[in-house]
Amino acid sequence: MVTLPKPLTIGVSTRALFRLEEEHSVFEAQGVEAYAQLQLSRERSVPEKGAAFEVVRRLLELNSPGSEKLVDVVLMSRNFPELSLRAFNAVNEYGLAIERGSFVSGRPVAPYATAWGIDLFLSNHAEDVHSAAANDVASATLLEPPSSQIAIAEDEVRIALDGDSVIFDPESDEIYKAHGLEAFLKHESDHGSVPLERGPFARFLARLAIVRAKVMRSDGSSRVRIGLFTARNAPAHERVIRTFRDWHTPVDEAHFVGSADKGPFLQAFGAHIFFDDQNKHVVSAQRHVPAGWVPGPHSPETPVIPGR
Repeated sequence: MVTLPKPLTIGVSTRALFRLEEEHSVFEAQGVEAYAQLQLSRERSVPEKGAAFEVVRRLLELNSPGSEKLVDVVLMSRNFPELSLRAFNAVNEYGLAIERGSFVSGRPVAPYATAWGIDLFLSNHAEDVHSAAANDVASATLLEPPSSQIAIAEDEVRIALDGDSVIFDPESDEIYKAHGLEAFLKHESDHGSVPLERGPFARFLARLAIVRAKVMRSDGSSRVRIGLFTARNAPAHERVIRTFRDWHTPVDEAHFVGSADKGPFLQAFGAHIFFDDQNKHVVSAQRHVPAGWVPGPHSPETPVIPGR
């Protein structure tokens, strides 16, 4: 079995982990002092769960006492150190095994992603997400989570990802944008046996796949379930499957949905989080599952590779 030199390390902002929108609105409307006073007054008040909470909780529960640590989570916040007590109090109340963090008094947190060795950075702050992504850290801006989700087995975590410009590089996206759908499909058919280049989430996926292999059940299934949800369809699907073979990186499910709405598929999968670089897919997914927008090379409003 492939070794994991260090735990899969997730960096998460406090506003992604917990619902702190009321506090943030006070910050925007009334300024830093009013915000700080509100947070201090709620130091023992436990906030509701945010968009990243469930996936973080379930990833942490892959760790077994006395065994190799598979997942580590670091709080990364623009809050003042003075306000860190509320975050760690909430972590303790929810029973999350999070012990480390950076609190930087309003400054960007992205420079610390490299220092912590972050594999995946989740935040509501788009500037921090873009900065971390520019430094080759898989990063996503999280939207508000849905009010409810389908119940999934307690010992399983389900992670869903788009393909082009997320797992894979944007080359095929660019061909579609420049020359249209028919040119894209011909290019992919002609290059069906040529593996795609790695995109911004490829390294995270590779490390997640190692964790997946380490938490296999006796029936051959894993406590980590990985799903691909892509607007590609046949004949552009072949290159995707051959790429995963070349990378030795399995996925548990692959959905080649073409122009169909991804949201219902993600709900059926029961994703605890979904990553896509197209705004319309993230907004659609948000109605069903927690979702994050991955910074990409194109306008978030422009459809890319919609399929037939």
